[in-house]
Amino acid sequence: MSNKVEVQTRQIRLTERIEEYVSKKAGNLDHYLPTVEEARVELSHHKAARDANDRNVAQVTVFGKGFTLRSEERADEALAAFDKAMDNMQRQIERYKGKKYHNRGDGRTAADAAEDVIDDETGELSPLFAKRKKFMLYPMTEDEALVQMRNLGHDNFFVFYNAETSKINVLYRRRNGSYGLIEPELG
Repeated sequence: MSNKVEVQTRQIRLTERIEEYVSKKAGNLDHYLPTVEEARVELSHHKAARDANDRNVAQVTVFGKGFTLRSEERADEALAAFDKAMDNMQRQIERYKGKKYHNRGDGRTAADAAEDVIDDETGELSPLFAKRKKFMLYPMTEDEALVQMRNLGHDNFFVFYNAETSKINVLYRRRNGSYGLIEPELG
C-alpha cells in the first residue's frame, strides 16, 4: 500500500525524474508508520540565500489520523535537500512511534518515553537534556545586546535582560541576515 503524495515546486522546474523519485520515496512512508495517509513535498530554490548550501529547500509534511509531522532541510541541490528531509522525517516517525506505542505493558508512561532520546552516533539512549547552562543576566539595551551577541560569537541567539522593559528578551539572527527580538509575556 502506498500513501498519497503531493509534490509542489517553487523556482524549480518539476521534471518527470524528480517527480518520480520524490513520489516513490515519499510514497513508502506508510512502511514506517501504517497510519500515514498523505505526504506533501515542496521543493524550492532561493536565489538570495547567503550560502550556496542553503539555496535549495525541501519541506516534507506527513498527515495521518491525529498527527502531522514536518521536516525541512536545505542543501546545494534539491534532491539532496529532499533526501536529508526524508532522513529527518524517518527519525521523527520513529520518535513518534516510540511515544505512541512504547507504553505497551512495560509500566512506563508517555512522559517517560518522551525523556528518551537515541544518540545518532552510538545508538544508545541518552537523556533529553544533555547539558544545562547557567549564566548571569546583566541589564542592557537592545543595542548593547546586539554588540554583546557579536562579541561572544553567538551566531543564532542571545538571551538578555532588557533594561528598558525590565523583562528577559531573546535576540536572534534571521536567515536573511537581519535580527529579530522575542519579548515574552506571561499568559
